[in-house]
Amino acid sequence: MKTLIVYAHPEPESLNGALKDLAVTTLEKAGHEVRVSDLYAMDWKAVVDAADYGPAASTPLRVARDSGRAFDTGDLTPDVRGEQEKLLWAESIIFQFPLWWYSMPAILKGWVDRVFTQHFGYGVGEHSDTKYGERYGEGTLAGRRALLSVTIGGQESHYSARGVNGPVEDLLFPIHHGILYYPGIEVLPPFVAYGAGRLTAAAYRDIAKAWEQRLITLDSTEPIAFRPQNSGDYEIPSLQLKEGLEPAGRTGFGLHVRG
Repeated sequence: MKTLIVYAHPEPESLNGALKDLAVTTLEKAGHEVRVSDLYAMDWKAVVDAADYGPAASTPLRVARDSGRAFDTGDLTPDVRGEQEKLLWAESIIFQFPLWWYSMPAILKGWVDRVFTQHFGYGVGEHSDTKYGERYGEGTLAGRRALLSVTIGGQESHYSARGVNGPVEDLLFPIHHGILYYPGIEVLPPFVAYGAGRLTAAAYRDIAKAWEQRLITLDSTEPIAFRPQNSGDYEIPSLQLKEGLEPAGRTGFGLHVRG
């Protein structure tokens, strides 16, 4: 399997750095081809601006339209084109990052903003009475699988169903569903390491063992059962979930997961 690791942490000696390194060695030992996008080491530019689109940029700048035009004409900057090529090469993608302020680090969000351009990450497929573009289960990146490996400073109980920070599944839903599933990637349940700033050596050994197990089952783990947009579960064009499809009492983000 071809695996891309997108890694976002400024300190190579961090827990994130250790988990990234362990992923590389474990996957290569299992026969994977592995590539790593180390965003801090790459000095990745995190902000979208007109320079991303070269001659395809308009005045005033229209990010969606201009990014799609630059994608179509080959005018995207080499760093963005390179990351898109890595995604097309990959069969599986691992995102390794710390949860900062309930989300991914800014450099990783900037990677998404710049790499998932129109006509690549979105704005593909037909719009008709039965189909609303190719997204949420369809799209350019369909057929690939992704796994978030996330470190969190707080305790696991803080991110439980009744925890003060909210369920970790809810915090990660915008990434799982809105960033990864949107362009067609199948999303695996996340790997989460809690108490990242206070780990003992014994606790790290337990985390490393669990991480290795997740890695060697990367190709056999069942993905989160998100509802495909064009499968008949949603009304078109309102994109409202049809009445009666949800389990009794389920609301919120959970509506968009089958079973």
